Amino acid sequence: MSKRETFEIESMESILTKNDEHIRAIKDINDAHYTELQHKKKAITITYGCQMNEHDSEKLNAMLMDMGYDLTKKFEDADLIIFNTCCVRENAEFKVYGNLGHVKKLKETRPDLILAVCGCMMQQPHIVAEIKKKYKYVDLVFGTHNLHNFPALLEETLTATHQVVEVWESEGDVIEGLKSNRKKEIKAYVNIMYGCDNFCSYCIVPYTRGRERSRKFEDIIEEVRSLVQTGTKEVMLLGQNVNSYGKTFDEPVDFADLLKAVNEIEGLERIRFMTSHPKDLSQKLIDTMAASDKVCEYLHLPVQAGSNAVLKRMNRKYTREQYLDIISRAKALMPDLGITTDLILGFPGETDEDFTDTMELIKTVGYNAAFTYLYSIRTGTPAAKYEDQVPDDVKHARISELLKVLNPMITEKLSTMDGKIVEVLVEDFSKSSKEVLMGRTRNNYTVTFEGAPELIGKLVNVRITRPKNFSLYGEVVEVIR
Repeated sequence: MSKRETFEIESMESILTKNDEHIRAIKDINDAHYTELQHKKKAITITYGCQMNEHDSEKLNAMLMDMGYDLTKKFEDADLIIFNTCCVRENAEFKVYGNLGHVKKLKETRPDLILAVCGCMMQQPHIVAEIKKKYKYVDLVFGTHNLHNFPALLEETLTATHQVVEVWESEGDVIEGLKSNRKKEIKAYVNIMYGCDNFCSYCIVPYTRGRERSRKFEDIIEEVRSLVQTGTKEVMLLGQNVNSYGKTFDEPVDFADLLKAVNEIEGLERIRFMTSHPKDLSQKLIDTMAASDKVCEYLHLPVQAGSNAVLKRMNRKYTREQYLDIISRAKALMPDLGITTDLILGFPGETDEDFTDTMELIKTVGYNAAFTYLYSIRTGTPAAKYEDQVPDDVKHARISELLKVLNPMITEKLSTMDGKIVEVLVEDFSKSSKEVLMGRTRNNYTVTFEGAPELIGKLVNVRITRPKNFSLYGEVVEVIR
């Protein structure tokens, strides 16, 4: 029986008990190291990709701290380096390989340094084969489906003389009870589901994250309640497609039902979510957003392309007309709704007319921001086999043309905020100064302003005094609570 098959028949309690045993074993090793050398071992986790990956890294970091590691931000100080990888964009893969080359020199001077690579890239057999062949100095390789098994794999790695590789090909049950070392107490990511069933023709995610599995309703509510008790003011509900939450349940429940229940949790101030797929965004969800006081007036709704021909080839299962209708209905109920999107330029077969359709859609919607990407071939996806690939120079020309239209639109939209008073959840110091704070409006604009550290975690009203580029500057008018 394989490890994967064994996992399927193990109880969650058994899995967590074994995890604790491996964590204690590694902690004993690290405690002995501290006793002898009077300094703790350090670990660093480098994360690529989406919020789902960031939350996975939070779980890894919690395990590391329980094992007795201190977290560091410098490769040179680390005894353990983990790269949590993304395979959605080609550029993210290049960065991983570049960093692996960089740390090779550290490994040569410090043979005891442990190098681990995990995440979505590792769910692709050809990537694992390349790691085994070209990066033999990597000590540990594991995938997204067996992240919970990290303590056992690390304990094996610490005593092994060979490269430890464990990548499960398919997803298992949702594992509850894994702790997270969250970056901020004020804001927290909360997974509501895993995987994706959409199979967009360009996307590798369903092959690396697996099929859709929704977490139990009561487990999500309990996690959010627990977070609020420890100081969390805002939660971001995460899923590859939150709008399809609950489809795997026997009893009918959907994302709107979950959103309404989270909204009723006492002490929580704000709720955000991503990502929404347009094909599953219902009127019920729009109505629930508008009626729920804690749900922020913000919607990240990836359109990817404004051409029906391209959308069909992408297998997105909606038309530009349907997308624009969603936007119209949402704005009718939430006039201050902030809308952002994802756009892919240069998808195979994209013509000048298709690109013009995308440009027109952008002007019609009036996005607060857009994340733009050049199409890159993802091995294993249907689009990788399309013969009418768009030349790179055409892709670059189109994204440049698009940004010349998009960026002034965003700047103009920010300029209309001048003089307005907005509600801001104060998150942290800004990067520029310990005397300058930053936070976000309900519709997801970043605002910076002078203020005392005691304001972090508070809701404040801020008057916008200086819109600039892609952010807003202001002054505190009053503290709400």
